[in-house]
Amino acid sequence: MSQPAANLRIDAARLWDSLMEMARVGPGVAGGNNRQTLTDADAEGRALFRRWCEAAGGSVGVDRMGTMFAAFPGSDPALDPVGVGSHLDTQPTGGKYDGVLGVLGGLEIVRTLRDLGLRTRRPIVVVNWTNEEGTRFAPPMLASGVFAGVHELDWAYARTDGRGLRFGDELGRIGWMGEEEVGRRRLHAFLELHIEQGPILEAEGRDIGVVTHGQGLRWIECTVTGKGQHTGSTPMYMRRNAGRGLARVTELVHEIAIARQPAAAGAIGHVDVFPNSRNIIPERVVFTVDFRSHRLEILEEMVAELMTRAPGVCADVGVKFAARLVGQFDPPAFDPVLLERIRAAADRLGLSHMDIISGAGHDACWINRVCPTAMVMVPCRDGLSHNEAEEITPAWAEAGVNVLMQAVLETAEVVG
Repeated sequence: MSQPAANLRIDAARLWDSLMEMARVGPGVAGGNNRQTLTDADAEGRALFRRWCEAAGGSVGVDRMGTMFAAFPGSDPALDPVGVGSHLDTQPTGGKYDGVLGVLGGLEIVRTLRDLGLRTRRPIVVVNWTNEEGTRFAPPMLASGVFAGVHELDWAYARTDGRGLRFGDELGRIGWMGEEEVGRRRLHAFLELHIEQGPILEAEGRDIGVVTHGQGLRWIECTVTGKGQHTGSTPMYMRRNAGRGLARVTELVHEIAIARQPAAAGAIGHVDVFPNSRNIIPERVVFTVDFRSHRLEILEEMVAELMTRAPGVCADVGVKFAARLVGQFDPPAFDPVLLERIRAAADRLGLSHMDIISGAGHDACWINRVCPTAMVMVPCRDGLSHNEAEEITPAWAEAGVNVLMQAVLETAEVVG
C-alpha cells in the first residue's frame, strides 16, 4: 500500500471514549450491557451510532431487517464499497466489546480519514448488522443471513421471543424497519474486527489473530425414550431410564470430539426431561448435540458416528434413540488475499500475530457467501465473553483497529 496510508494511525483515545459512551446505553447490572436486539436500548444505541456517522460525513441507510449501512463516498462512486463492521446488540448479560468494537472500529477508520482530509477510491460502508447474538430471536446472525440469502425475510419476521413477540413487529415498534431491500447493496469486500471470545491470543502473548476459518456447526436434536415409572417402587433391574440414555450419549459425544482434536468440539447444552418430576423415572429426554469444526469432513464424520453408535449405547440400557438435524452451517474459509493484507498490516505495525480459527459464529461467516471476507481478532481477558466481566485493554483495541484500518484502506485504495 502507499507509504502515507501505511503511516496512518487512529485516535485511540477517541475510540475508547466511543466504546465507553456506547456502553452507557443499555447498562447491565454488573458493569456490562443488556442491549438485546429490538429493545428500546437497541434503538437508543442505533440512534447514537447514526448521529456519530452523520457527524463524520456519512449517510445512513437502513434495510428491511434493520441493518444500518453508514456510507462514506469514494472518489469513484461507480465502484462497489468496502464494508467494515459487526453488531451493536448484546447478550442479556453481555460485555462492552463483543461486536461493538467492530462497529465503532469501522467508524474510527472513517473519522481518521476525515481528520486527515483523505479519501479512498472505493466507498467505505460501516455496517451494524441486526440480531447477531440471537439471544432474544433465534437464530443468531439473522439479518446477515437474510442479506446472504440463507433465510427468507418473511421467515425472519416470524421469529418469536420468549414472550411470543414477533421479530417483524418489534422491529417496527422501535422504528428501525428500513425500506431498502435486504441484500440490494453490493459489497466489494467485508472485514470484521472482533474480540476473540476465547483464551488463545492472550495465552500465546499475541496482539492480533488472523482468522483463517470460522467453525462449521451441526445441531442434532436427540430424543431418548424409556418408561416413566415410580422411582421408589420400580426395581433397578426393571427400569428403562431415559436419563441413563442421556448420560451414555453425553459421554459418546465427548468421545467423538476428543478423538478428532484439535479440530473438533462437541457438547450437549440444552436438555428437557419429561415429566421432570422428582419421583418419576424419566420417560423421555430431548437434548441437542452441538458439534463444531473448521473442517467439513470432520463435521460430517462426527454426525455419522453419533447416528451410528448412539442407538446401540441407548439400547444397552433399555431405551430408544432418535435424532434429527435442526441447525447447520458449513465452515467458511476467509479470503486469502484479505488475510495476507491483515498479516502484512500487523507486520508493518510491529504487532505479533498468529492464524486462528473462530470458535463462534459471526456475521462475516454469512457475508462470506456474497463477497470476499476476512476477520481480525484481538485478545480478551481470560477468554471471557458473553459475560458482564468481559474486558479488553485500550492497547488491544488500538492495535486491532489500526490493523483493520490498514487492510481496509489497502482494499479501498487511498487516493489522497
